[in-house]
Amino acid sequence: MQGCVVTDLKVHSKRNCYLLDAEAMKRLQEEISVSTTLEAGTNVIKIRSGSFSYAVGDRQLGEPLVLLWIYGGKFINKKTNTEVSATWSSLNGYDDTLTLEVLEPATLCAFFFDTYLDDNEGELHLSVVRI
Repeated sequence: MQGCVVTDLKVHSKRNCYLLDAEAMKRLQEEISVSTTLEAGTNVIKIRSGSFSYAVGDRQLGEPLVLLWIYGGKFINKKTNTEVSATWSSLNGYDDTLTLEVLEPATLCAFFFDTYLDDNEGELHLSVVRI
């Protein structure tokens, strides 16, 4: 019987950070992502349907995953219970949700990262429910 193996990683806030400059962020916000305004209240974001495939054919099935950039207002990410004015997040699977308590309207951007676009296929449908 094999025992448990634990590997710890330290991720440094400067040495292990991929810097996106102002031009890249503007392009992400204005050209690449799909976006909506999150109004004040509790907002629950989840993948409703679809998948993102970055390897067409039999090599790999699509995955229900998406990257999120939220900015421009004040909100509390209920996973961290921290009030912020900007945050990155991801949704990984149909059961994953992101719950935000929006204090001031903010912008939600949804997008994918990839290294090669020509083999991408599919689309996701997100739902944002304000309670």
